[in-house]
Amino acid sequence: MRWLFLLLLLPHLAFAAASNVFSSPRDTVRLISAIDEAPGGNVQLALEFTLQPGWHIYWQNPGDAGFAPHVIAKPPITLGALSFPPPEFLAQGGLGAYVLSGHVVLPFAAQNVAGDISVRASWLVCADICVPERAQFTLPLTGGASAEAGLFTPSAIVPSPFATTLAPDGTLSITGPGAAQVRAARFFPLAPGGIVNAAPQPLAFTATGLQLRLKLAQPGASLPGILELTDPSGQMQALAVTPTPAAPPSHAIYWAPYWALALLGGLILNLMPCVFPILALKACAFARLGGAAHGHIRREAWSYTAGVMVSMLALAGLLLALRAAGVGAFWGFQFQSPVFVALAAWVIFAAALNLAGLFHFNPPGFIRRVPAQNSFFTGLLAVLVATPCTAPFMAPAVAAALVLPPASALGIFACLGLGLAAPILLLAFIPQLAAKLPRPGAWMLWLQRLLALPMLGTFAWLGWVLFRQSGAPGLLLLLLGAGVLLLALWRKPLLALAVLLLLPLLHTAPSPPLTLPGAQPYSAARLAALRTQNRPVFIDLTAAWCVTCLVNEHGTLLSPQVQTAFAAHNVALLVGDWTQRDPAITALLTANNRAGVPLYLYYPPGAGPEILPQILTPNMVQEVIVR
Repeated sequence: MRWLFLLLLLPHLAFAAASNVFSSPRDTVRLISAIDEAPGGNVQLALEFTLQPGWHIYWQNPGDAGFAPHVIAKPPITLGALSFPPPEFLAQGGLGAYVLSGHVVLPFAAQNVAGDISVRASWLVCADICVPERAQFTLPLTGGASAEAGLFTPSAIVPSPFATTLAPDGTLSITGPGAAQVRAARFFPLAPGGIVNAAPQPLAFTATGLQLRLKLAQPGASLPGILELTDPSGQMQALAVTPTPAAPPSHAIYWAPYWALALLGGLILNLMPCVFPILALKACAFARLGGAAHGHIRREAWSYTAGVMVSMLALAGLLLALRAAGVGAFWGFQFQSPVFVALAAWVIFAAALNLAGLFHFNPPGFIRRVPAQNSFFTGLLAVLVATPCTAPFMAPAVAAALVLPPASALGIFACLGLGLAAPILLLAFIPQLAAKLPRPGAWMLWLQRLLALPMLGTFAWLGWVLFRQSGAPGLLLLLLGAGVLLLALWRKPLLALAVLLLLPLLHTAPSPPLTLPGAQPYSAARLAALRTQNRPVFIDLTAAWCVTCLVNEHGTLLSPQVQTAFAAHNVALLVGDWTQRDPAITALLTANNRAGVPLYLYYPPGAGPEILPQILTPNMVQEVIVR
């Protein structure tokens, strides 16, 4: 009887550490434990994947596509992060992904465990198509040894014995004895957004080791990762590295082409729809200068230019500082903040009230001592309203600035500011132009009131942007602040600062993404799936605060001519809404050397993407589709 009792227990003992199994035609997944008990409430667990040939899941940094496996458990149980083995690189239709295939074990720690443990897991498994999967796993912990303990092997990733440095141009240098004895090498960043994942990593050898040339997405940021070195016999070694910053090259690089592009882009920026409202203030400034002495006109023009330059360089400095801190900030990034949008809207609203004659702004005494202070503040405001737009020629210049050392980058932004200020700056040098200005008169008052209308239109547009970011509560706060401004500026202008008390109440709320008829939200996985179907794909990266984007969408992408071309050629339309931060859209912008939206990409079947101009016409889109 004693032996019979033990035999009855054998099935239970054999499967003590095995959870329920999730199985599909693509993979088999289960939860395993290192031991069949949780001493002190702690236990080492792992998700075990057995993937069918041709299928893969994603690494902790998925690259440009997909998402990594994820596990959760109900309190009081807490789960540690998954530990990942070295990844593989996979090119997917112009994107780069980091994947795992075959037999994969992802260990993680669990605490506060009492008795059996249950976790919920989700993952994305892909081949020609991608399938999201999820399962609930329950694992009995009955004590004793685990049959799966042998699967918990030491990590295949070891600390690097080599010195590693990263230069500002993306050169990753590995030095030390034996560093050059490799056949192939590849670097995998631990966190997304550090490099352009799909870019080649050319390998070169030096007298002291080897170099990989990376295409950086955020120069100056820390870039820990995994360096995979393959020796001549085909053996791969995975090394954990955290490169130290290398000193920038001593020789100066001639960036005149980018200065010229920035200057031309800033000049064209004056014609973009974002800057139309500020034309009201410029028109009033021109009217005030009619008949004035040339010396006075010169002071006003220089003061306006100074305001533009101060605002542009301050914005550039903040942008570069955020990127150095590891934040994926791009041109127009500040409009992704509801607080900034509300502040900008109130400033525009106050300017509209001033133009309408409701109040006259009397600055404090120390500001009144600044020569031509009205022109200076108009220059500040010009940059504020210009940033939602990206003019032709600006994109390559700003993208170059974001990968250069700070001094060179600020030079490019300074040229951009000079281009924006150039039309008025010409008045300081060409007296004949100033002489042609109309003389002031009663007509100025009517013109000023008329020009308040585009400023109010800008306020309404910013209200719509805030509604998309913060919902109805955010819009109500904006209107409440506008009411406070109206009463304060009418009676006691200094009380207008009370609107700042409303800013802490603003919160980001999810909103439906911007879209076009028949479009799907952009994701790298969706793009890869459409590319495997050999379908042409058109991508529209846009934002609610991007006026150029909205003009292109309503004037071109929604036109019957373009919609008919999309339908006739079975073009899949993907829309990436960058109104709020989205790492996937940031990665696609970086991969195409763009510093902001709009970005329009067309993927013909079996070919790489073609970048369309930032100012679209129906004929442009139709020609690229039928080509």
